[in-house]
Amino acid sequence: MITIDFRRIAVIVHDTFMVMLAWLLAIMVRVGFQMESLDANAWQIIPLILAAQAPVFWYYGLYRSMWRFASLPDLTNIAKSSIIGTLAITAILFLFNRLNFIPRTALILYPLFLGFLLGTPRLLYRLWKEHSLRYVLDSRSPKRTLIIGAGRAGEMLVRDILHDGEYLLVGLVDDNPKLHGANIHGVPILHGGIERLAALVRKSNIQRLIIAMPSASDAQMQRIVEYCEQTQVPFLTLPKLSESPKTSISELHKVSLDDLLGREKVKLDLGIIEDRLKGKCVLISGGGGSIGAELCRQIASLKPEKLIILERSEFNLYQIEQSLQKVSPETPLHIYLGDVGDAVRVKQILSIHQPDVIFHAAAYKHVPLLQHQIRETVKNNILGTQTFAQLAIQYQVKSFVLISTDKAVNPTNIMGASKRIAELFCQALNERSKTRFITVRFGNVLDSAGSVVPLFRSQIANGGPVTVTHPEITRYFMTIPEACQLILQAGAMGYGGEIFVLDMGSPIKIRYLAEQLIRLSGKIPDQDIQIVYTGLRAGEKLHEELFHAEEEQMSRTRHSKIMLASSRSADWNYLIEHLNLLKEATEQHDEQVIRPLLKSLVPEFCEEM
Repeated sequence: MITIDFRRIAVIVHDTFMVMLAWLLAIMVRVGFQMESLDANAWQIIPLILAAQAPVFWYYGLYRSMWRFASLPDLTNIAKSSIIGTLAITAILFLFNRLNFIPRTALILYPLFLGFLLGTPRLLYRLWKEHSLRYVLDSRSPKRTLIIGAGRAGEMLVRDILHDGEYLLVGLVDDNPKLHGANIHGVPILHGGIERLAALVRKSNIQRLIIAMPSASDAQMQRIVEYCEQTQVPFLTLPKLSESPKTSISELHKVSLDDLLGREKVKLDLGIIEDRLKGKCVLISGGGGSIGAELCRQIASLKPEKLIILERSEFNLYQIEQSLQKVSPETPLHIYLGDVGDAVRVKQILSIHQPDVIFHAAAYKHVPLLQHQIRETVKNNILGTQTFAQLAIQYQVKSFVLISTDKAVNPTNIMGASKRIAELFCQALNERSKTRFITVRFGNVLDSAGSVVPLFRSQIANGGPVTVTHPEITRYFMTIPEACQLILQAGAMGYGGEIFVLDMGSPIKIRYLAEQLIRLSGKIPDQDIQIVYTGLRAGEKLHEELFHAEEEQMSRTRHSKIMLASSRSADWNYLIEHLNLLKEATEQHDEQVIRPLLKSLVPEFCEEM
């Protein structure tokens, strides 16, 4: 169905009439307003005047602007089109009749009259609408804006903006060619897809871009942002549907890293999660860390009987206590300073509270640092887990959820090997107890403590350089809230002995993260902020893996983002014997013995130095 834009037709008719009036006024001023003195040429060349002026108007967007929001940028475009139009008219008339019978004074007066005749009605119309000259002359007047996305979100945003008047909508851009030339509430959908964004911005003097595609995938969002960055014009976006169902001006914000790497909304089976946690006593080890703290916040919203937090960092424990008292003051909260490997402390806590569920998030995780802290890594990640898990059985904990990592797959570092042994031990315990031991394995999380994103932000704030180990290094990423939601879902789904692997999507190049963080800070990579490649660090892989070769026969679960790995069992006697040797070696601080013991327990462990 073809829609007729009567508003634009009215503007074209008005501007055409003003061109003729400006030309005749310029001639009449020259002849002293004597109508009988007007040469016939003055009337005959009007079609040429219109033919020269109309394309200039179209180029500067006079037919696309909305009079209600007329402002200084519109007046500037009118001035430009009047001057350029006069030059075009002069050239055409010179070719037509060598400017014979054309008063030179008229060519000087014409752009002045035209600018006045085009600008005054626009300003008067806006004054009538706004009842204030302040909006017209204010430097903060509405910015000429282009919306990217002509779908449902774009339509709702257009309607909201037209009602509010905060932005001057010039048009919309969409990749669907069937929409080109149509309009939404009188705002045109411009010809050309998003790949022509830079040209459209220059042509229409755009001052602001708005991305109205809340359902865009990671790849689509990254592509759109790249085109926006090429325009060098500020741009905003709507939240993803997973963050907010609203589509309004109030929801607009600057594009963040989460917008580029944000993932589809996690759909949880809240029934089964609440069944496992609501009204239950839940203990979280490492509850002050990035994952542990978010688990605390999410579990508190599920109304547990009480929430117990075990954390060895005094500052982290204080922070999560303050946070929970603000967001969930009604949750019975018990906080403890302590180490999961301290059997006396753990026994005291378990005997007092008798928890139903434990989420074991406490672990050392910084790969390069732990390469040179092998004893402490084993003591905390392996022996601490052993102590904690065995006491969980002793105190009849129903479920014990071990939070693991993709670095436990074919480990090339001490941290990954230690987490793989923790996985093996928990799986083995599951076969020998009534406690359900469940393992959840996933990759990196954005903005976690000690991760690459806070480091990059600090380096950018200090003026660079941003250090990346290798130009091709990749990692899997998900947001902290998403990881914790899936941990809760997997923990509720498990019957014991499973290794659940979270769907991490596609791996992301660390170089891309660095470049985007630099751009989002308003800088240009390798111009304003340098990216320096430092080489892979000890124990660091170029690409992480989520499954071992023997786990590749993945099973689907009831949740689309949670997969079940084919578990590999370990000989119990062999495992216990080597754990005892590890304990003895840590007590004697004999790291020369510890390393080969790790390799005996995890044959695929191959350190990259």
